[in-house]
Amino acid sequence: MIRKAFTSTLILVLAAGSLAAGVWLSGPTPALKAASVNKDIQEGDIIFQVSQSELSTAIQLATHSKYSHCGIIFKRGDGWYVYEALQPVRYTPLQEWIARGKGKHFVQKRLKAAASLLTPSVVGKMKAIGSQYDGKDYDIYFAWSDERMYCSELVWKIYKGATGMEIGTLQALKDFDLHSTAVKQQMEQIYHGHIPLDEKIISPVSMFNSPLLTTVASK
Repeated sequence: MIRKAFTSTLILVLAAGSLAAGVWLSGPTPALKAASVNKDIQEGDIIFQVSQSELSTAIQLATHSKYSHCGIIFKRGDGWYVYEALQPVRYTPLQEWIARGKGKHFVQKRLKAAASLLTPSVVGKMKAIGSQYDGKDYDIYFAWSDERMYCSELVWKIYKGATGMEIGTLQALKDFDLHSTAVKQQMEQIYHGHIPLDEKIISPVSMFNSPLLTTVASK
């Protein structure tokens, strides 16, 4: 019943890009040219940003985190892309991804053991695992299934499947701070009073704080 309860508000949230900034940029613009990209990039790096949506504010309040969106950096052809769960799951050019975030700020993190663990074959496996989610709808319900995907879930499952490593700790929905007005409003819009408090969730902040990662850049 919950999954059929899409209201016009939820549709607007999804159309706005949910956890990301809410805009799909289709071509070069001055904002894109101004985006600062770190030159130290490796496939498999995890990148975090502050998105500019109403849902993002609720996520920040519930998780007590500045960062509300993340993705994995991969190379395609001669360009760098962020594989992310937006609407839908897709590859976004890195410049566009950075420009879309609040203040064009981002933090780029890397597996501490990347040199030995993220071999070309493992990176290839990450991309193969990720391909099964390509085009899937964004999961506004934050459910732990493969039917839909939210941002940190996508990253976590790709890493878990390809390396066996868990980047961040799974928590139950009830473990988060659900008391603020903004969070309560979003929860009501999403769940209509039937909140799955025991649903397991991986949050962006849990991944951000993982001891398995080291910060490569913060701009």
